[in-house]
Amino acid sequence: MINRNFLKVLSLFFIFFVFLPLSSQARVLPKFFFDKALQESKDGDFIQAEKDWSFYLNENPDDPAALSNRGNIRLALGDPEGAIEDQTRAIEISPGDLDPYLNRGIAEEALNLWEEASNDYQLVLKKNPKDVSALYNLGNVMGSIDNWIEAKRLFSEAASSDNPVAMARSSEALAIYQLGDLELAEEKLRILIRKYPLFADARAALSALLWCKGFTGEAESNWAAASGLDIRYREKNWLLNIRRWPPNPTNDLIAFLAFEDR
Repeated sequence: MINRNFLKVLSLFFIFFVFLPLSSQARVLPKFFFDKALQESKDGDFIQAEKDWSFYLNENPDDPAALSNRGNIRLALGDPEGAIEDQTRAIEISPGDLDPYLNRGIAEEALNLWEEASNDYQLVLKKNPKDVSALYNLGNVMGSIDNWIEAKRLFSEAASSDNPVAMARSSEALAIYQLGDLELAEEKLRILIRKYPLFADARAALSALLWCKGFTGEAESNWAAASGLDIRYREKNWLLNIRRWPPNPTNDLIAFLAFEDR
């Protein structure tokens, strides 16, 4: 059984990404080589990690943990097709392990394969209904196909889990914003900012919402904090396609920035 003990957010941004520990099937090369590749993966040294995973897999081709880890690295290096191939092979070898399904779903999202990604996340949730990563990622898929009611429900479940993450709470507020309940969205964003004052996503979202409500001064104050933390929030394409904000908050923030830049 492959145990999950590490969650990492990739450059795809805010999509949960899982590295797996040493499999019991590792048998030929010393544990050192597996651990070396795993550490490189965690450190973000993806080019060297891909080489070392491939080197290890040459002698241990049926190790599902190594296959899944290499698949994650291939995705990070811009090869979602190769990532899907590795994750699928890991699933074939060890179909009871859930992490390769989650990781394959992430790669499928990178190719806009929404139905395939949804199927993989739903399989994970069938086995573990409280899996925060699957709830959050499936919420992103629902948003990508413009089903914000379902996206909101999934983000809410992820945010109310035993191990909630700030991004799930922010995404929940943004989905509520998209659905038109500005008061509730504002309340949730302010609660989040009080707990995480340096959380750029919530501050940028609150800037857009306050601009929409006509509170320009406070919007500018929150934006000063957000922009100092992460400049990517100025980019509409990044907001929509990488961070996966809903269209209404995105358009409001872009309109606010255009006003501020005059």
